[in-house]
Amino acid sequence: MIEDASDDETCPSGWLLLVYRIPREPSRLRAGVWRRLKSIGAVYLQNSVAVLPESTVHERVLRSLRKDITELGGTAHLMRCEVLAGAGEVVATYNTARDEEYEEIVDRCRGFRAEIDKEAAAEKFTYAELEENDEDLTKLRGWFDKVRLRDSLGARRRAAAEEALQNCVAALDGFADQVYLAEDGH
Repeated sequence: MIEDASDDETCPSGWLLLVYRIPREPSRLRAGVWRRLKSIGAVYLQNSVAVLPESTVHERVLRSLRKDITELGGTAHLMRCEVLAGAGEVVATYNTARDEEYEEIVDRCRGFRAEIDKEAAAEKFTYAELEENDEDLTKLRGWFDKVRLRDSLGARRRAAAEEALQNCVAALDGFADQVYLAEDGH
């Protein structure tokens, strides 16, 4: 059972709550709202009720989204609130969402490492392969940075994602050394 985290330092002092309703058709409107909420790290407490820790950035984005929802013919209410009971569950829901994102990064890092190992085994030590892998690592880092910025409540899987990224950097550095040796003819 999750205890109430209202006294916990990782529990935000306030939340922003968006309650909205969108016409059923066309369904792409609902999907667009869902994607935007997901992209900023909002979690759903129930259908059409999303929450984010209170911040000026979150407020700005949610106000804009509220405006867009009403322009689409829907209704939306944005509220500032505090959790009177069940704060631990809300924090846990938020952190679980971040942990799932971090776990996906860890999985992608495994794929990155497998690709480096495959190319090394095939002795594909070219600048083109190095550049492609460098671009992939840049994308992974950017994704991690986005999740890290949303991770304001201390999700547990952050350290694992950081370690996985560091392992990718080390693997790419090792691959780069092999590319330099191959390209320089040594």
